Amino acid sequence: MVLRINDIAPDFTAQTTHGEINLHSWLDGSWGVLFSHPKDFTPVCTTELGALAGLEDAFARRDVKVIGLSVDAADDHARWLADIEDVTGNRPGYPIIADTDLAVAKLYDMLPAEAGDSAAGNSSTIVAQAFARPLSGGRTALVLLNRGEEATVLSASWAQLGLPAGATL
Repeated sequence: MVLRINDIAPDFTAQTTHGEINLHSWLDGSWGVLFSHPKDFTPVCTTELGALAGLEDAFARRDVKVIGLSVDAADDHARWLADIEDVTGNRPGYPIIADTDLAVAKLYDMLPAEAGDSAAGNSSTIVAQAFARPLSGGRTALVLLNRGEEATVLSASWAQLGLPAGATL
């Protein structure tokens, strides 16, 4: 399946840190941001989830719901929340999907169907970044929030990692 702008987002039901969620019912007419990260307790993912948590109120004012996706189990996600808060000062209030069988990642074409049944412990099969946005779209949490704003910082964590803004790994 190829996802394109203006397609209806594929619906799914999955376990999350907020219990079982059906995407379309959970959105309930709101806009949504579904983002993926490869593994719990990793430095860049921790800071990016914290950055999005710091913007949750701003997203909510725009009627946008945020939901994360990872290969780890919901219990692992729940334990990770304290670490995210400790590192970034922000505790995610948004749900994080437990995609242990890769079903959602495959549904959204983040991974090929032949990727197997699990990527737990294997970060080599993750999609680093993919956006389906108009050509003028950007690449940071702030750009997701303010779609007209241009941005050059690719990660919320470059300074914490001792890298210059916009550095690539």
